[in-house]
Parts: sequence; C-alpha cells; structure tokens
Amino acid sequence: MRQCQFQIKRVYEAAQTTDGERILVDRLWPRGLSKEKARVDLWLKESAPSHALRKWFSHKEERWQEFRKRYFKELEGNNKEEIRLLLSLCRKNKITLLYSAKDEKRNNAVALKDFLGA
Repeated sequence: MRQCQFQIKRVYEAAQTTDGERILVDRLWPRGLSKEKARVDLWLKESAPSHALRKWFSHKEERWQEFRKRYFKELEGNNKEEIRLLLSLCRKNKITLLYSAKDEKRNNAVALKDFLGA
C-alpha cells in the first residue's frame, strides 16, 4: 500500500504536473481566482475550520497553537467523512492541499497536514 504524502501550496501559485490531485481545503473560494486558473480537482469545504474559528484565529501568530488545538477538535468531531476521503485519495495519488492565506507557516492546510500525520 502506498504511503500517504501531502504537499502544501498556496492556491494562487501556478499548478504543476508534480502537484498530483489538487484539493482546496478552505471554506471560502479564494478571492479573485477563477476556477479555471485555480485548477482545483476537489474542494473540501467541510475540512476547513468553522467560520467562528477562522474569524477568532484571524491569522494572528500568537493564536496559532490554540488554533491548532481547536481545529483538531473540529476535525475529530465533524469532518470524519472528508478526512477518510483525503486518506483514501492519498493512497492512490500525490495530494497537494491548497490554501489561500498569505502566511505560509500558519494556516489551516499546514494544520490539516499535521493532523493527518503526513
């Protein structure tokens, strides 16, 4: 069985053949980006943080660790179906988790990859 490997990429970066399956993991569609240009294969809105958590975090660096804890709790509670889907897909193909945040180190795709143990 293939080992799961996820890579992370900002959705505004150009798609490449090495991306494999491109999966958007944001709740909102990225501003100013057409579906054609984004080249998203799958949009898993429900794997993104809730609106309340996203607004609370507001990409403030000092809230990052607490954001991860709260987000992991949400993932454990509400999003089991999408998590199973991600794990199933990654066994068949390389997966690139796409996000739109400006912070490359502290965003929901980074936290989701950590949650998945990849």
